[in-house]
Amino acid sequence: MIRFGLLGCGRIARRHSDLLGDNRIEGAALAAVCDLVRTRADAVAAKFGVAAHYDIDDFLARRDIDAVALLTPSGMRREHVIACAKAGKHVVVEKPMALRLQDADDMIRACDEAGVKLFIVKQNRFNVPVVKAREALEAGRFGKLVLGTVRVRWCRDQAYYDQDSWRGTWAYDGGVLTNQASHYIDLLEWFFGDVISVHARATTALVRIEAEDTAVATLKFKNGALGVIEATTATRPTDLEGSLSILGEKGVVEVAGLAVNQIRHWRFVDELPSDKDVIEKFSINPPNVYGFGHQAYYQHVVDCLVNQRAALVDGLEGRKSLELISALYESIETGQEVALRFTPRLGRLGVVS
Repeated sequence: MIRFGLLGCGRIARRHSDLLGDNRIEGAALAAVCDLVRTRADAVAAKFGVAAHYDIDDFLARRDIDAVALLTPSGMRREHVIACAKAGKHVVVEKPMALRLQDADDMIRACDEAGVKLFIVKQNRFNVPVVKAREALEAGRFGKLVLGTVRVRWCRDQAYYDQDSWRGTWAYDGGVLTNQASHYIDLLEWFFGDVISVHARATTALVRIEAEDTAVATLKFKNGALGVIEATTATRPTDLEGSLSILGEKGVVEVAGLAVNQIRHWRFVDELPSDKDVIEKFSINPPNVYGFGHQAYYQHVVDCLVNQRAALVDGLEGRKSLELISALYESIETGQEVALRFTPRLGRLGVVS
């Protein structure tokens, strides 16, 4: 039994606590929770009958915690991951793993030195439609990849950003690219491979925050394909779409819905009998605002810890999408195409003003 502690009891914590506290993950249990805001910690703790802590040192001193689900603001995760590692706890970190590449490197090093595993939450990789698209990719069914597109058209109004003072700030959160679009940027890179360069533009259209609520970008991939990112939280009045399109010389797949949970298009030059099953049996997941793969993701984490398997998204893998996001912000600041690998100079992400 892997016993988890939740560090951070804000908006995303409900998804994690429901799975762990309601024993929906085989081989996992919720042991305790921690948050500086006592009412938040108390509410989660009372719901599942576990201990509430308000001090991270007391929380990490517990011997009945094997792994920590780290759900604190992005700009705080470096210090929290390092603290967890020093306490001998495995760490499951929500996206993005950090805001600065140096912070990510420090986190990876701390976990390596402590001999604990670092998992980065990329639950949409476990969505059934995404899994099926990945299987088609690995089978070579797309042939030469031509164009990849992700679209995040969601609604986050001023009330959302006003829930916490850190939301939408450069130092602790970033904008739509760092937060809401992070999973989709990861999927684009996962399917199309290494990125050579990016060119991006952004604006803050409808809310009062430091960072952007709307951004677009074009990408060049090492394999010759091109990519497009369209991301906004300025969709009104409600969420519209979260999608991934994969176009190749031999086929096209589009996984859409609100959070890459529904196959919209599945067509290949060389059809297979199994294509009908994909459309009929695997084309949609049940709805959830945070995506649909958290349960499968946690089952994967437990399997890795119990059976000493490699994580699908470890610290190094999580760093890849952070490097791409950093390049997008550098391009926004300079107005120029930015090559990867690069050293951030002007990007404000993760910088305390």
